[in-house]
This record gives sequence, C-alpha cells and structure tokens, in this order.
Amino acid sequence: MGEVQFEEDDVTEEPTPDALETPEAEEQPIKQRKNGLYPDVSAELADNMQSGWADTELHDLEPIAQAAHTARRRAALSARFPGERLVIPAGNLRTRSNDTEYRFRASTEYAYLTGDQTENGVLVLEPAPGGDGHTATLYLLPRSNRENGEFWLDGSHGELWVGRRHSLSEAERLLGLPARDVRKLADELKAATGPVRIVRGHDAALEAALTDKVTGERDEELRVFLSEQRLVKDAFEIGQLQAAVDSTVRGFEDVVKVLDKAEATSERYIEGTFFLRARVEGNDVGYGSICASGPHATTLHWVRNDGPVRSGDLLLLDAGVETTTLYTADVTRTLPVNGTFSPIQRTIYEAVYEAQEAGIAAVKPGAKYRDFHDAAQRVLATKLVEWGLVEGPVERVLELGLQRRWTLHGTGHMLGLDVHDCAVARTETYVEGTLEPGMCLTVEPGLYFQADDLTVPEEYRGIGVRIEDDILVTEDGNRNLSAGLPRTADDVEAWMARLTA
Repeated sequence: MGEVQFEEDDVTEEPTPDALETPEAEEQPIKQRKNGLYPDVSAELADNMQSGWADTELHDLEPIAQAAHTARRRAALSARFPGERLVIPAGNLRTRSNDTEYRFRASTEYAYLTGDQTENGVLVLEPAPGGDGHTATLYLLPRSNRENGEFWLDGSHGELWVGRRHSLSEAERLLGLPARDVRKLADELKAATGPVRIVRGHDAALEAALTDKVTGERDEELRVFLSEQRLVKDAFEIGQLQAAVDSTVRGFEDVVKVLDKAEATSERYIEGTFFLRARVEGNDVGYGSICASGPHATTLHWVRNDGPVRSGDLLLLDAGVETTTLYTADVTRTLPVNGTFSPIQRTIYEAVYEAQEAGIAAVKPGAKYRDFHDAAQRVLATKLVEWGLVEGPVERVLELGLQRRWTLHGTGHMLGLDVHDCAVARTETYVEGTLEPGMCLTVEPGLYFQADDLTVPEEYRGIGVRIEDDILVTEDGNRNLSAGLPRTADDVEAWMARLTA
C-alpha cells in the first residue's frame, strides 16, 4: 500500500487520538504512525508539515436531498419516546484482516434518521427542557488538526491518510443538524442523568459508557420502533428504490451481454460484471449477489459464485444495486444461458411465473401481508399435484406444507435501506399486518429441484427457478418497480436475443 518501512529500534509507543488534543501532547516529539507505531520525526519536518496548506473549508453547500425527510423522521421518533435520551450510532470500521478494514456502511437506523454515512458518527436526541420534544445533535469526527500533526500522523483518522472529511460546520449545513466532536460524547453520556436508550450492536464503546443506564429490553423497544417506522416509505425513499431498480435492470442487461465470457470463465465473471454497474451507478451491491448456474440455482443463498456456466443450463441471478443513499433493489431472473429454455425448463419457469402473477395480484392496500405468499404457494402446490410429484388434493398439500420440499422459502419481504428491511418489526405489524400505500416488498416464488432428489423424475433434478420483482403498494393497487425486466419465458428469450445480437 505504498508504506515506508522503519526499523523497530526507531519506534516509540503509539499515542491515542485523544492524547493528540492535549497541550501536553503537543510538547512531546511528533511521531508518525507506521504499522501501528510512531517513530520520531525531525523538528524541521514537523515545522514544515504545519504550514503551507490552503484553506479548504466549503461555504456553498446546500442541504442534502433527504434533509426534510430525516427531520420528519426524527420528530416521529421524539414523539414516541418523550423525556428520554436516544442514542443512534453509525458504527465503526470493522477489521477484515490484520490492519485492513471492510468498506464502511453506516447502520440503517443512523442513515435513516440523518442521511449521513460517516463512520463513528452518532445521533443523540436529548430531551428538551420542560419535556417538550428533543434537541437533536450529530456527533462526528472533526477535520484533522494540522497544528499538532494529527492530520498526517494518525494513520487511522488523519486526512492525509484516509482523505478529507467534512468539517462540523459543513456537516451542519448539509444535514440540518448541529454537530459536535464525537470524541467527547462517551464522557458526556457517562455524566448524563435520566432515562437513556441506545441502538445496540454498532458501537461497543458507547454501549460500555451507558452500561449502568440502559437495559436490553428498553433498547430493543427503540430498535423495534425504528424498524416499524420504515414499513411505509416516503416520497424520497420511493424515488431511491426506483433508482436502485433502474440501475439493477441495466446490471442484468450487462450480464446477458457477457454470458459468452462467463461460459469461458465462471460465475465470478457474472458477479464482477454486475458489481461494476453497482459501483459505477451506486454505492455497492445491496447484498451478496447470487450468480447460480446449473444445479447451484437450487441452493437458495448460493454466493460462492465459483462454478461453471454452461450452455443448456439455467442461470439464476439474484442481485441488487444499492444507491449512494443506501437504498437497495432486490431482483431475480432465471435465464437460459444459451438464450432458449428447454421444454422442461420452460414448464417449470412458467409455473413459477404463474405463481408470481398470482402473488403480485394479491398486493394491494388493505390486503393481509400473508395474502401474496398464500396466493403464490397455492399455484405452486397445484402444479406439483398436476405433475404427480405430491399427492393431492391441493388443500391437503397446503395444510401439511408438503410443497415446501421444493418451494423452500417465503414469497417475499419488505425492502428499503436493508434488503430484508424492517426485520425486527413486531409480528403483528409486519407478517400479520395489513398492506398500506407506500410499503415496498418483493414477490419472489421459486421451485428448486435438488440434483440428488430421487422423489422427482431425473429431468427435473438440478433445475432451480426464481422470479423476483420489487412491488410498491399504491393507493389503488400496486406498481412493479422492476417491470423494465421481462418476465414471461417468451419475453426473456426475445430480450436475450436482442442483447446478444
């Protein structure tokens, strides 16, 4: 990574970031971090590094597009927990191996309430005097200090190492929130009085600072509320989900155009092709892409993506682009690698398509959440009985769940900032709830015949089919956000032919 190596005899103990802020620290020899250590540097170099830098403060910043929406979301949160201090961390970098970290992705709750994506950030809602609402403050890491050398000495946070970040005043203009130095927050929370809740699992240091002030039950209530708050999407979120889907459609087109190259290499070529679109047009993929060819398509979460891609097999591609605001699509198409379904592949595909059509038709305001799953499962159970794979009648099959040997999973889930959004919402408000306009969910039935399943004819074995679309509940029914991708067997073949001509 372009690092200069130093002899171990030349190093001294590494100071902490907090020590860099103290007057005592400024009197000590300036040290440079290398491989976790700080060798001494000359006074002349230290003096040189303190001067000659232009003022880069940005003064013409406009609020981010979702600022008004995040303010409204915070107001709803404030109303739910009056008189309580609420702490919502973004999270910290996670080690991948040795001294390298995974790319940072802010916690869903933090991003939803602030629009910010900065590691170590924390949103705090402090009860206003008199119990009337809350004062929201964003705690962030400030710009690196150039006077004491922090900006070039601290390999973890120094801007010369990791890049420029917004100043606190810049963050205030962008996010519409007052911003303070996050390095002081732990001590402030330790000294705070009154009831406190924190979203757990993102910042161990803050949880430790609050260990005597919080309880798991109360904290879980906060997390559940924030999950349920996201069940109905606002206009900004719907726009972002559509943008994510539109990029995903282009990613699927990219894949079809290079299937010949994938045949010469492996499923990894498909994964890499889609990932390129996700990184160019968005932040990342919203989840690990499933690029499952041949019998791998019968493995529900096949993410190894290291198998062969062969003409005559089906490719099950389950992938989604995550936008720069962290909203993700989740789309699946099952495609014949050579562009044409075989008779048995078409039979199974059309059964899944019919099931998906029934599921999508059941998505509408006032319907029970489970309705679309039940509708799709009924179609699949009927097909399995017709094919002689399970003994009917269909009502018996559904009552005993016999179709699940080949259908495996639920027919969909909520979608948003997480691919499985609102995951900790209460059962009565989610899977036993009622659909409302603004909810966005997937409809994704499938049939999976394992390669070693001796209960089905040999021609079925090793075939897996799933069709998945992202469906928005509207005032008068639903809208298929991913309608830009063909779904019928005939349309899929014609689409692939156009792209590979």
